[in-house]
Amino acid sequence: MDLLKERIRKNGQVLAGDILKVGSFLNHQIDIDLLDKIGEEFARLYKDVPVTKILTIEASGIAIACSVAHILRVPVVFAKKNKSGNVSDDCYVTSVYSFTNAKNYNVIVSKQYLLPQDKLLLVDDFLANGSALSGLVDIAKQSGAQVQGACIVIEKGFQEGGSLLRNKGLRIESLAIIDSMSVENGIKFRE
Repeated sequence: MDLLKERIRKNGQVLAGDILKVGSFLNHQIDIDLLDKIGEEFARLYKDVPVTKILTIEASGIAIACSVAHILRVPVVFAKKNKSGNVSDDCYVTSVYSFTNAKNYNVIVSKQYLLPQDKLLLVDDFLANGSALSGLVDIAKQSGAQVQGACIVIEKGFQEGGSLLRNKGLRIESLAIIDSMSVENGIKFRE
């Protein structure tokens, strides 16, 4: 998606430790016009499959998931990183590692929101080592729902997550795949 790549080049910041900061337009402050275009593109890419729900992990994936869900006219379910008092104990649980926060989270989804007959699109802002996406696949498997594919805004193609999950048969559509990035040399996108 050229518009996204242009925005990453213009406003993204490459930080040490393979971190790409896109907070000014994607996951801290959100450019709604860009978000709409992202949602439209994912809906176009998955127009060939039935979808009943979108599944993501809080927090950065929620806005993107809502954009896709708005166009597909389906609900969004998100895995919570912390169990709150209004969530029952009857949950699907899996562990994911956050690259950005350098820690493991047990993420949960209430069983009432994912059903065996659901056809899911998984949505997230980044794909790097694949832990978050693998966690969503695990939650879907626990529920018996069918995963139709994954929508990733930015994939770090130089990390192994995307290839590992594709090799397991997961359809992944990434709007921008970064082959390399460094503070000195900037960002190189896969064409």
